Amino acid sequence: MLSTNLIFLNIAKNSALVDFFIKIFYNFRTMNEISKRYLQEFKLYIEVERNFSKHTVLAYTSDVLSFLVWLDDRSILDVTYPLIREYLMYIQQFTYSKTTTARKIASLRTFYRFLYREKVIETNPAMGVHSPKRGKSLPAFLTEDEIDKILLSIKIDSPAGYRNRTILELLYATGMRISELSSLNFEHLNLDENEIKVYGKGAKERIVLVSERAKKFLETYIKTVRYLIFNDEKTTDVSPVFINKTGYRLQPQSVRRAIKEVVDKIELPKHVTPHVFRHSFATKLLENGADLRIVQELLGHSSISNTQIYTHVSTERLKQSYNIAHPRAN
Repeated sequence: MLSTNLIFLNIAKNSALVDFFIKIFYNFRTMNEISKRYLQEFKLYIEVERNFSKHTVLAYTSDVLSFLVWLDDRSILDVTYPLIREYLMYIQQFTYSKTTTARKIASLRTFYRFLYREKVIETNPAMGVHSPKRGKSLPAFLTEDEIDKILLSIKIDSPAGYRNRTILELLYATGMRISELSSLNFEHLNLDENEIKVYGKGAKERIVLVSERAKKFLETYIKTVRYLIFNDEKTTDVSPVFINKTGYRLQPQSVRRAIKEVVDKIELPKHVTPHVFRHSFATKLLENGADLRIVQELLGHSSISNTQIYTHVSTERLKQSYNIAHPRAN
């Protein structure tokens, strides 16, 4: 049974397949009826009531599913704190990162908090489980020269190239997440006021500001280029702003591929993702004296502590400049 559980545990790590494998697991004796029912109810709870993002719902469901498979025929109602600790020791063999382990613990805590709230259990066995301390790593960012090098390397003489250049201009100008940009519809644009309405994590609404440069690219894309990518005569307020050649909404992975192609082409010695543009946006604002609270609002961070990491980036760059420029720094 242990080898079978190992197989299913590794399968469940792929969050994109969670819903599919939940249905498959219904045919295995490794999950009893109570586990199946409460897993589905938990998924509905974090999806609807907690309004978690699609990615978080899949990840949390995957984590709980892994735990339930490990439980085998033991009931989730009889789980104790020592049993959860035993499971956490068990998954150490997979050498997860501290971030992944912390998320798995958070998933179990949320799951049992849900069961406790619903009065399914009398005590919460996960209450005393603590996440591992995670070392703070500074977010990667790009310098102005690197940003320019990437943007200028994108050929805008093709519709797809112009669209990709527009997207990267927007990411850097607004600090949007790539998922937020991909979700943009025409109804979200207010370019007369240089504003765009976006929906971030947990569907939280906020307004981001658009620079004149990014606005010009976006306007040209909308008026001319978009119809060269796909001539959609039925464009409405709820139509996606950024589309692929078949007229469907452009997905984040397409943008990631486009960035990788450019970075590989110019041989930039950095791992650049759409999120690096967001980091670069925040870092540049703080370096130029922007108020931390304003940056927090523009990024859509729920806590100021999430934004403060960028002040450490600015301080680190200040130290590097000092060490290079001061004659007696070393």
